[in-house]
Amino acid sequence: MGSGETKSSTGYGRPPWIFKGRALYQLHLVKAETARAFIPKELRLVEAFGYTVGGFFLANYDDSPAGVFDELVVIAGIVWNPPTSCAWAARVLVNSEEACRHGRKDVGLPSQVARFSKRITPIPRQTKGKFGGFLNMIGVDTTIRESKDCVDVQVTDIMEPASSDICNIKLITDVPEEKLNKWMGPSITMSLPSFSGQTEYNLNLLKYSCRIDCRIRAVRPAKVSAPSPLRDRENDSETRDFTAEELVDNRRNLAMSVLLSKPILALEFNCLEMQVEAPIILSNNSTTSLRPA
Repeated sequence: MGSGETKSSTGYGRPPWIFKGRALYQLHLVKAETARAFIPKELRLVEAFGYTVGGFFLANYDDSPAGVFDELVVIAGIVWNPPTSCAWAARVLVNSEEACRHGRKDVGLPSQVARFSKRITPIPRQTKGKFGGFLNMIGVDTTIRESKDCVDVQVTDIMEPASSDICNIKLITDVPEEKLNKWMGPSITMSLPSFSGQTEYNLNLLKYSCRIDCRIRAVRPAKVSAPSPLRDRENDSETRDFTAEELVDNRRNLAMSVLLSKPILALEFNCLEMQVEAPIILSNNSTTSLRPA
């Protein structure tokens, strides 16, 4: 077992690398057969009744070694790392070329550059006051008019010859902005260890840790939609060989399947400070299961 580089090959400088901002961490029930398409054969998937826990991590960083940028990490599932477990990323999308290069070369992530478009739409709602029944009878309007925000995040692949939409993530904010400070939840510190590597940009199997300090609260799960129906290739993936283009396309469809799977918990991280350590090398130059980024 070796250690990672003491200095990044990009402009990130020496680790640990610090990222500040806010994020949504959403856990989904993911089919084990879908997750296995991304995870090296030498790692054992944590599963029960044909499912594992995956999901996504959607972050907006306002301070980082690469400056301000957005990130969407699609988490295929959880793999055993006794006495605990680690996450495995199926796909990483960022709107920063520097962050993409760092993710690929230094952390072994399947990173790609994408465009993040955001639209905020207020949703008005009306609720009756506590004594509405009686007061309404005598002509007093007790309707409480409030609004909540709907945030649409459109993620678009800009690396293809023609740009194509990857997914739309719809977040509903129930807490008004002026009250958000009181509803951020408790301050916690947590560790999110992850495996990575075995891509065309980093052949090694790696492990790295993220220490997160934030205010955390449970929120309504975001709704994820795809621009068009996915082609289901899970059933024939074991019966025929794919061309290189078909293999990339199939992995993208499987990553979309992770995003579209059933959500079980959504956590909002506010006042986020994430400290990422340099990866350690678990095995060198494995070519048994290279993944296209």
